[in-house]
Amino acid sequence: MKSLLSKISFTEHPNSVGENYIQHMLVSFSFSLLMIKGFFVFFIHALFPFSFKKTGSNMIKDMHERMVINRHNLSADK
Repeated sequence: MKSLLSKISFTEHPNSVGENYIQHMLVSFSFSLLMIKGFFVFFIHALFPFSFKKTGSNMIKDMHERMVINRHNLSADK
C-alpha cells in the first residue's frame, strides 16, 4: 500500500496550468493578496454603499482575466 505522501505531487497541478512550482506559488500568493484587498473593499462597500462602487467588481473581472482568460491564451499558444 502506498503512503499518502507518495501520492502527493508538488508539480502536477502547476504543470497542468503551464507553470512550475515556484511560478505557481508566486501567482497564488499574488492572488491571495488581491483577495485580502478585495475583502476590505467589499467590507467597506457593505457599510458605505457609496464607496468603491465599481472597485470590487473590477477587481473580480481583472482576477478572472488573469486566472482564466490569460492562462487559457498562454496554453493555446504552446
